[in-house]
Amino acid sequence: MTEPTGSGVQQRTVSGDEHDMRLDRWFKQHFPGLSHGQLEKLLRKGQIRLDGGRVKANTRIAKGQTIRIPPMPADKLKSTAKKPGSNQRPRAEDRAAIEHMTLFEDGQVLVLNKPHGLAVQGGSGQKKHLDGMLAALEKDGERPKLVHRLDKDTSGVIILGKTAKATRALTAAFRARDSFKLYWALTVGTPNPLEGDIDAPLAKAGTPGTEKMSHDEDDGKRAVTRYAVIDHAGKQAAWVALRPITGRTHQLRVHLQMLDTPILGDGKYGGAAARINDVSSKLHLHAHRLILPNPAGGMIDVSAPPPPHFEESLKTLGFVLSDGRQGYERLIEADASF
Repeated sequence: MTEPTGSGVQQRTVSGDEHDMRLDRWFKQHFPGLSHGQLEKLLRKGQIRLDGGRVKANTRIAKGQTIRIPPMPADKLKSTAKKPGSNQRPRAEDRAAIEHMTLFEDGQVLVLNKPHGLAVQGGSGQKKHLDGMLAALEKDGERPKLVHRLDKDTSGVIILGKTAKATRALTAAFRARDSFKLYWALTVGTPNPLEGDIDAPLAKAGTPGTEKMSHDEDDGKRAVTRYAVIDHAGKQAAWVALRPITGRTHQLRVHLQMLDTPILGDGKYGGAAARINDVSSKLHLHAHRLILPNPAGGMIDVSAPPPPHFEESLKTLGFVLSDGRQGYERLIEADASF
């Protein structure tokens, strides 16, 4: 619902489809003309509020909450949320694609194997994304909702709630660290030692549009990654199992770069050092397994096969896919709750 007051203050109610969306992403969807820097300025001044209170850009909004929008120039008020012909409209090909991705489904949850190269949510230049494709599954005004995110070039397990209640329960499980997340990565070089914990705080640095996460002992937030090498090709490359204990942006990518073993294909953090001749230059980071409580009872335990380029690179480097479990059994055993 929108209550416009000409070019003045607006009060907008968060819809069910927007539940658990980050506030900055909500503004990017509804007001694409507003830059992130301009949004941050309005938030600092308290001109944008959520249910009457001050709020941050990364705050997750909930269905029924009210967002106060201050007066803004007309060019900032253009909205693309319901633009005719956008990928928010249900499409049969999207339904078929989602069915092909599906790893597990019941009345409460939907678990997908997201392919490499598919963005999870819309943004600058993103015409096709998973969040928009979910319109094809809408029923009685509701559609599955994202519980967590993966980078565009990270493949693998992603879970969605099919009801508002299930989404809240799954989100709470993630935030309470009641979930086990297991990633696979191929690295350039072999981590030393072959297993251990990386405990290094991270902070965002750089200007808007060029931001990167970096190690920052003074201002960074704590970030912990547990890892174990599954196999390695001498010092050239390694197949690594990764368990993120915390969930910072690009945590796994930065932590492996800190060991001087960047993820294969990660040009953002590894540059030219993240390449191996005759091996795919795509990012080799895959969310392989997820274990967490099912809102309907019991546990969800789902594994996703790696994408074609990852599997081909395993073969090229002499690794055997069936050996994958050996590397992460120790990571599971380290936490008795699983």
